[in-house]
Amino acid sequence: MKFVVRERVFDIGDDYWVEDENGQRVFLVDGKALRLRQTFELKDTEGNELAVIRKKLFKLRDTMEIERAGDTAATVRKRMFNPIKDKLVVELADGPEWEVTGDFLDKEYTIGDDGGPVAHVSRKWFRLRDTYAVDVNTFRTDAGGDPALVISVAVCVDIMTGDEDDDD
Repeated sequence: MKFVVRERVFDIGDDYWVEDENGQRVFLVDGKALRLRQTFELKDTEGNELAVIRKKLFKLRDTMEIERAGDTAATVRKRMFNPIKDKLVVELADGPEWEVTGDFLDKEYTIGDDGGPVAHVSRKWFRLRDTYAVDVNTFRTDAGGDPALVISVAVCVDIMTGDEDDDD
């Protein structure tokens, strides 16, 4: 199942839609302004909250949490410095640990675990620089088949890898 994300510069307060491969709106990423830490809500088309995505403050490594129904569903962390390749780790509350590897700046990366790929994120299918696809492996019976969780992880990757230049 493919989803199309037309990303914006991630400033607090940004809202944008995630569409399916047929151009139908599926998820709204609702950026919350005036919060101490970066916060986004993932909502369905009816406005129901599916997940809350928050950047954790005062951590040695960049960390974001994905909450569902008030409980932490996943924690996304940067690995300690690795000169060979960038890597993020997704610690799931109910399941195996996922690794996110690839080229984050060019939006060509894979989310996966020992069971194989959970999703592939790619910009190569689009001419527009600010658009990319998230191809979710819905054949997985574990959390890998959960599009809302995978989209939430992709939002975390964007936030954690896209604002490095802004901190200077």
